[in-house]
Amino acid sequence: MEIKRRTVGVNVNAGGGVDALIWAPKAKDVKLRICNGRIDIPMQQQDYGYWCLQTDKLKDGDLYRIVLDDEKFLPEPASLSQPEGVHGHSQVVDLNAFKWSDQSWHNPELEDYIIYELHAGTFSTEGNFDGIIAKLDYLKNLGINAIEIMPVAQFPGDRNWGYDGVFPYAVQNSYGGPKGLQQLVDSCHKKGIAVVLDVVYNHLGPEGNYFDAFGNYFTDKYNTPWGNAINFDDAWCDAVRQYYIENVLMWFRDFHIDALRMDAVHAIKDFSPKHILAEIRENVDALMKQTGRKYNLIIECDLNDTRYIDQNNNYAFGMDSQWVDEFHHALRITAGGDRTGYYEDFNGIKDLAKAYQDAYVYDGQYSAHRKKHFGIPATGHPGKQFIVFSQNHDQVGNRMLGERSSQLFTFEMQKLMAVAVFASPYIPMLFMGEEWGEPNPFLYFVSHTDPELAEAVRKGRKAEFAAFHAEGEAPDPMAEETFNQSKLQWDLLTDEPHAVMLAFYKKLIYLRKYMPALKFLHRNQMTVKVDEQKQILKISRWYQNDFLTTIMNFSDEVQETNMPVSERPWNKVLDSASPEWNGPADAPMTLTSGQKVQLQPQSAIIYALK
Repeated sequence: MEIKRRTVGVNVNAGGGVDALIWAPKAKDVKLRICNGRIDIPMQQQDYGYWCLQTDKLKDGDLYRIVLDDEKFLPEPASLSQPEGVHGHSQVVDLNAFKWSDQSWHNPELEDYIIYELHAGTFSTEGNFDGIIAKLDYLKNLGINAIEIMPVAQFPGDRNWGYDGVFPYAVQNSYGGPKGLQQLVDSCHKKGIAVVLDVVYNHLGPEGNYFDAFGNYFTDKYNTPWGNAINFDDAWCDAVRQYYIENVLMWFRDFHIDALRMDAVHAIKDFSPKHILAEIRENVDALMKQTGRKYNLIIECDLNDTRYIDQNNNYAFGMDSQWVDEFHHALRITAGGDRTGYYEDFNGIKDLAKAYQDAYVYDGQYSAHRKKHFGIPATGHPGKQFIVFSQNHDQVGNRMLGERSSQLFTFEMQKLMAVAVFASPYIPMLFMGEEWGEPNPFLYFVSHTDPELAEAVRKGRKAEFAAFHAEGEAPDPMAEETFNQSKLQWDLLTDEPHAVMLAFYKKLIYLRKYMPALKFLHRNQMTVKVDEQKQILKISRWYQNDFLTTIMNFSDEVQETNMPVSERPWNKVLDSASPEWNGPADAPMTLTSGQKVQLQPQSAIIYALK
C-alpha cells in the first residue's frame, strides 16, 4: 500500500499533469473525458481490473468524466470534488497546493480531548466551513479543544446529515469543497483545536451512487439497514479495501485531520483473516511513523465487544476509542426519559452506576430488547477508550420532532446531566448548542434531487413514526424549513437563562481540564455508590493527592446524604443548585468527614479535599 500519496483516482503529478488509476473490472473499454472540449483519452488496461493513464492535458481545476464502453459517462468514484453535485462532472484537485501553517501543531493527547460535535450546515448562519472558522474563538473560549464534524463526503443537494454521501473522497461543494476543509483544519490548529471527521465506511447513499457500474464495490453476501454491504471480503474485494484504506490515509495526510470517527462499524461485514479495521490500523500506524504525527481512530459500535478497541491482541482491531451509547441511555432514563425502543433495556440509576464503573452496561447479561445475552466486560481498558455524552446527533435527530434536552428536561436537570458527563472517567462530548440550552430542534433533513427517492424518504419517515400520531406529523425531511429550523440561534447566548447555562458549562469544562482527579481518566481510581431509594449517585475520584466527590440527586425532592470519610475537610468546587446558576439554594462551602449534606432536587455538587 502506498503511504506517501494517493494512488486511486485522478491525481496531479509533479509535472502539473495527472496520473489516473481507475478500477473498472466490469468495463471492456475505459476513457477519460476532458469536459472542456469533450476530448476522450483512452486508458490502458492493467491487472486486477485497473485502468491507467498519464496525461498533461488535464490540470488542477479541470472537469472530467469517466467513459465506460462508450455508453456511460460517469463521475469518478474517487473524485476529490463534485462542484456540480453528485450527478455532475468530477474536478481535478491538487491536494498539495494548499499552504499549511500548522507545522508546529501537536494533536492533544486523546484523554485530554473535550469534543464538540457539530453539523457544518446548521452550526452557523453561513452553513459552511467559513461559518465554523468564524466561531473558533467562541469554541476556544468555551474550552473546546476538539471539534467533531459530521460527514462532509459529497451528498445530493446541499442539505443532509451527511450519512447519504456517495463520493467518500469528495468534500461537499456547498460547504466549501476540499480547499475549504483544508482551510478550516489549518485555522483550527492555529487556535489549538483538533479536528475529528466523521466518515462512513459501512454503506453508500442511494442517489448519485454509480459505483456498481465500475466494479464489485458491493456484495450480496450480507444485508445492512441500507442495502447490500460494501465488499470487504468477497470476490474482487482487494481493490475495495485499497479504496477505503487510501481514503483514511488521505484525510490524515492531505487534510491534516487529527482523528476519524467511523460510523456504525458494527455494520461493516468482513470475515477476512485480517479485518478491514485492523488493516486500516496498520496503515495508519505506518503513516504516523512517516509523518511523526498522532492520528486517532474512533468508532461508533453497539456490540460491546472489546475486540474493536483491544490494542494488545493480534486478532483485535486496535481502535483508539469508541462512543458509548449505553452511558447516554442509562443517563436519559435516570433523568426521567421515556423507556421506549432500545431504552427498554435500561433501568435508571443502577445502570448509570454500572456505566461509570464498567463502561458497558451490558457485558454478558440478558438483553430484553435484543432477546439474548449481550456484551463482554471492558476490564482493563482505560477511560480514554470511551466517549460519553448526554446528547448527540443520533439521539436528538432520530426523535420524530428532534427535541434537544432543553425541550425534554428542566433547567436543573440539564445542568445535572452535564455534570454527570464531566464527572465520568471518560472523554466528554457536547452536541452543538447544548452548552446554552439551544431550544431549536435538530431534525432529520435531506435534499434529494430524485423525485421518487425524495417521496420514498418522506413516506418512510412518516411510517417510522406512525405510532406517534398524537404528537403530530413527522416534519418533511425534504422541506428547506426543516433544515432551517435545525440551525443554532447564536443570538440567544446573551439572553437568560441561556447565558447562565453557558457560564455553567464553561466552569465544568475548566474543572475537567485543570483538576487532576477529573482530568486524568484512571478508571481504577474511582468508587461509585448508589442509593436507588433516594436516587443519589456518589462518584469519588482521585489522582495522587487530589481527591474529589461528585454527589448527584436525580430525584424531584430534597435529599440528605453523608460525605465520604476523610482526614481533611471537604471544600465545595461546584454546586449546580447555587443561585449563581439560577438554582434554589447554596450548599455549605465546607463540610467535614462524614457530615450530612442536603441536596436540592435534580442537582449535583462537587466537593474536593482541602
